Amino acid sequence: MEAPGKKRILVIEDEAHIAEGIKLNLSLAGYDAAIAPDGIDGLEQWRKWHPDLIVLDVMLPMLDGFSILKTIRNEDEKIPVLILSARGDTKDKVKGLQFGVDDYLSKPFDLEEFLLRVGRLLKKKDWYEEKSQTRGETGIFSGDRYEFGPNRVDFVTFEARCAAGKIILTEQEAVLLKIFIANKGKPLSRETLLNAGWGYSSGTSTRTVDNFIVRFRKYFEKNPKEPEFFKSRRSVGYIFEPGDA
Repeated sequence: MEAPGKKRILVIEDEAHIAEGIKLNLSLAGYDAAIAPDGIDGLEQWRKWHPDLIVLDVMLPMLDGFSILKTIRNEDEKIPVLILSARGDTKDKVKGLQFGVDDYLSKPFDLEEFLLRVGRLLKKKDWYEEKSQTRGETGIFSGDRYEFGPNRVDFVTFEARCAAGKIILTEQEAVLLKIFIANKGKPLSRETLLNAGWGYSSGTSTRTVDNFIVRFRKYFEKNPKEPEFFKSRRSVGYIFEPGDA
C-alpha cells in the first residue's frame, strides 16, 4: 500500500528495463509507481488504479500510445499525460498535442529533466483541481461538469443548460465537446477532429464536423452567426475559446 499523500504514476511502457528504471527512480523521488507492459493493460490499470499522472510510450503492443491517449481524453481531460517516445519527429509531437498530451519527451532522455517535468505536471494538476472547485468562473471543470460563459454541461447526464435552453446532448456530441475542451485555445483541423471523434469510421466526412459545429453554435452561442466560443479558422478548421484565464 502506498503512503498517504503519495502521488500515483502509471508507466505504460513495454520495454521492461526502461519501465523498471523509471519506476525505481520515481519511487526514490517519493512517488508510488506502477507499470503496464501493453496498451490494454494500461487502460485497465488507469481505470482501476486512478493514477495522478500517466507516463506513456507511443509504440506499444495491443494498443498504441496515441489510441490510448485518445481514449483517455474522451473520458478525462484533466489527468496529465507525459509521452516518452523514440519517435521524436515533429509530426508525432503535433499529433500528441492534438490528442491532448501535456508534455512530450524523446528517448533517450535525461533523468533529472524527466523528474522535473513530472513534478511540474503534478503541480499543474493540483493547481487545476483547486481552480476547478471555484464557482462562477468560466471554462472550468467541477467534477463531471464544465462551465463556459453562461453554459453548463453535465457529462454524466449529458444535460446542457445553455443559450438554447435545456438540451440533452447525444453521445457523439459529448465526445466532440470533450475533445474541444481538452484542446481549448488550439486550432484543430477537420481531419484531426474526425480522427479523434470518429476514427474515420465509415459514413463520416469533413462535412460531418461542420454539421456538429452548426449544432454547437445553435446550442451554446448567443448569436450563432457571430460565435464567441466555437470559432472558424480559415484554411485550418475550428478553435474552442471558452474565455477563461
